[in-house]
Amino acid sequence: MSQVVEIGLWQLLLALLFILIAQIASFVYNLGLNKDITVGTVRTFAQLFLMGYVLTFIFRIENLWLTLGIFAVMAVSASFIIRGRVKEKEVPYMLPTFMTMFVSYFITALFVTGLIVGVAPWWEPRYFIPIGGMVIGNSMSALAIALERLFREMRQQKGLIETRLCLGANYREASSEMFRNAVSAGMIPSINAMMGVGLVFIPGMMSGQILAGADPLQAIRYQIVIMLMLVGSTATTSIITILIVRKRCFGKGEELLLGEK
Repeated sequence: MSQVVEIGLWQLLLALLFILIAQIASFVYNLGLNKDITVGTVRTFAQLFLMGYVLTFIFRIENLWLTLGIFAVMAVSASFIIRGRVKEKEVPYMLPTFMTMFVSYFITALFVTGLIVGVAPWWEPRYFIPIGGMVIGNSMSALAIALERLFREMRQQKGLIETRLCLGANYREASSEMFRNAVSAGMIPSINAMMGVGLVFIPGMMSGQILAGADPLQAIRYQIVIMLMLVGSTATTSIITILIVRKRCFGKGEELLLGEK
């Protein structure tokens, strides 16, 4: 098996050429993205290098509570990122979102590491943290899309919902289409990824293992598990969260609490 080719500092800096291209494009076409590109680049370097040092430390000491602590920090960070993307102030959605995320992601990561991969112990940080991170990262984006879609459609269809409520429908019946559309919107990206994986693109985990010298067939097995895991966790988290948050859009008398924006 070929040896891993290391990337030096100058090679890493050379990759900034891609950022320069993006900056020039934003400037020439007045896209207004130069600040975001700069901040994103700085955060990418800072956060990933910090994570690299942290993971090196965690892998060395192999402590259960430290591993779970890192997982909790990742889940909390994901919930705040969702809050930054979903601009909703009338409905308190953060607590149910975080609780659903944490429990769902933990069970998913535990199932994959402990049963499918068969790692002993199940919390082995070299497996549990990367797998948990992939679950959190992908499901976080799906959940943000689903929540944004729910709030937007509930407001757009406010008249229809209130008419149905007046005609005797409960809040579930009055908002059934909005619920389905929100969950579907969150799940579509992961389903589309399954459609194109291996044909249109090679996923990051599989690419990383191959670049690290792993057997491509073994890397494929890991990637299949990850793809199936992501679809399942996305579906579970989106459905449970949207069910809870949708209920919070209505008062005790099942009146719609969302106002016009």
